[in-house]
Amino acid sequence: MADENPVGQIRPTTFNPSEPSATSNRFRPNKRQLTLVSILLVLVGGLWFSFTAKSVRFVFEPESAEVVVSGGFELEALGYRLLREGTYELSAIATGYFPLKRPIAVGSKRNQTFSFELTKLPGRVGFSSEPPGATIFRDGKAIGTTPFTASIKAGQSTFRYRLDRYLDTEISAIIEGREIAQTLAATLRPAWAQVTIPTTPTSAQVLIDGEMSDFHTPGPVEVLQGEHRVTVALPGYESWSDLVYVEPEERLTLDPIQLKKAVATVIVNSVPKRASVTLDDQFAGVTPLQISVTPDEPHRIRVSQVGYDPYKQSFTLGSGNAKTISIELEQLTGEVQIVTEPQDAEVWIDGKRNGNSNSTLTLTALPHDIELRLEGHAGYRTSITPQPGFPQRLRVRLLTIEEARFAKLKPTRTTKSGHELVLMSPTNVTMGASRREPGRRANEVLRTVQLGRLFYLSKHEVTNEQFIAFAPGHDSGEFQDQRLNKVNQPVANVSWIEAVLYCNWLSQQENLEPFYNVEFGKVVGFNQEALGYRLPLEAEWAWVARHLNDQSPLLHFPWGEKLPPPNRHGNYADLSAQHLVGRIIFGYNDNHIASAPIGTFEANAKGIYDLGGNVSEWVHDYYVIPEPGISLGALGPEKGDYHVIRGSSWMHGTVTDLRLSFRDYGTESRQDVGFRIARFAEDS
Repeated sequence: MADENPVGQIRPTTFNPSEPSATSNRFRPNKRQLTLVSILLVLVGGLWFSFTAKSVRFVFEPESAEVVVSGGFELEALGYRLLREGTYELSAIATGYFPLKRPIAVGSKRNQTFSFELTKLPGRVGFSSEPPGATIFRDGKAIGTTPFTASIKAGQSTFRYRLDRYLDTEISAIIEGREIAQTLAATLRPAWAQVTIPTTPTSAQVLIDGEMSDFHTPGPVEVLQGEHRVTVALPGYESWSDLVYVEPEERLTLDPIQLKKAVATVIVNSVPKRASVTLDDQFAGVTPLQISVTPDEPHRIRVSQVGYDPYKQSFTLGSGNAKTISIELEQLTGEVQIVTEPQDAEVWIDGKRNGNSNSTLTLTALPHDIELRLEGHAGYRTSITPQPGFPQRLRVRLLTIEEARFAKLKPTRTTKSGHELVLMSPTNVTMGASRREPGRRANEVLRTVQLGRLFYLSKHEVTNEQFIAFAPGHDSGEFQDQRLNKVNQPVANVSWIEAVLYCNWLSQQENLEPFYNVEFGKVVGFNQEALGYRLPLEAEWAWVARHLNDQSPLLHFPWGEKLPPPNRHGNYADLSAQHLVGRIIFGYNDNHIASAPIGTFEANAKGIYDLGGNVSEWVHDYYVIPEPGISLGALGPEKGDYHVIRGSSWMHGTVTDLRLSFRDYGTESRQDVGFRIARFAEDS
């Protein structure tokens, strides 16, 4: 058999790769190494913090306050805190103090100190007095009646105790605060003294300054401090009287008084009763009256009653005698002439008819209620006391019912937002213009509208400042680089619904029932009984703008009847605005390119500004073209797609739009359209 591996042949062998050397292994730290590295990092971080942080010390009164600093990392040691430069929030609390919370700024200085003093909570102070019922005053203001407890600010306070018939007492005290209970008690000193009045006989009635008291001799009688006239009276005896000066709390005993027995008596009766009686110029009482008088001496008696001629008599009575005086006092009269305009008003005296006015009446010299009545006019009432020998005249102009209504209302009102409103008493107004009037448009149909309710109308158009209080984001904008958004310019770029919402907002500010019913940003109706703010009715606007008086024709233009207007009469399209607007009033300059501040120009005859010029104005009414001769009522149409705009603006300069009968319409905002406010003055 042949050799299977002959010499010289290459034999295959199995390949076994060598093991990688130990030097190729990756480094893997153990737990001990990781711990050492972490400690090293903490030490490095701590060293970095300690070198960059500032030493901050907080000093508090009281020292017991618990302090918390938030807003960053801090370390605390030995009463100091390490804080890095920056802003933190500091909170501190302590029992009996208001908590403190405020930001602090740690600056770049290495060492910083912040000092704070917490405010003490009020103290609970109990007030008492003997006797109770004293009113306590602090800084002139009453705070309660003893006994009571009140919360009082910590610190020095002075309290005054006041009680009728007692001397005022002041107590100054340091109120500890911190809800600590304290008691302030006062014993009030009487403002009177006890006066003993020894009389023979006793039990005489004591009068102080002519007024009866509850005391009888010898008392003691309580008499308030000061000088008083003390009188003692006993039936059958002469009265005794003298001035007595009293010091509070000092007992006083008068010298013994021997009352003299009266052996003469006078009895006084009168018609009418309760007439005043004086004896020897001293008030003795009212009739019927019995008086004891000194016998065998002359006396003067006087009996008087308001409205009657006084009765006088002198007499002398012997011992043991009595005299009765019965008098019917003579009533005094005076003349009163009553003159009225219009004449022939009914005159009622003390509720009884007494002829007509423009006559002279003779009345008793007593107060009388006088009432004047005339159909179609408001009643007039007054009181008068005729003076004997001195004729009087009562002259009255009786107001019509409408005038009386007007007189009862304030002539002007000012809203919380600063709108000044003027009271208006309108008459019927003719709307529109004649077909022959130059510049007339088809929507200016002649018609008469009845205005039966008094109303208030704002003097000025609503300003940007006033409207922004309601809508902070509003901007009236500008027109060709001319600003329309200055605070005192009339607001512009306001839609009709925005103007309505502003009116309702004003009503809410003054707790008035809103005029407009609004749901989801839309007007769904209005309450004509409400006294809330609204837009002027078109008829109201026309009456105020065009009506001078019942005898004068309606105004054609705001200034009169002819063009051009006098210079600086109002803000219209003029020479200064010719580069902005198309058509202007030639020969006229008001010195304002766009809208002017409100009140720049003169008011009209009714005290209202800018009904022509400045901005055109939204009014309440829906826009329609009415049929000739048919009135739609003061509130205008019940529905429509647009709303009426009245008055010319700073962009108007033609005969058509300068006229006061000019009517425009729309719903959306315009750069030359604003509004003013109105409201009814009284319920319908």
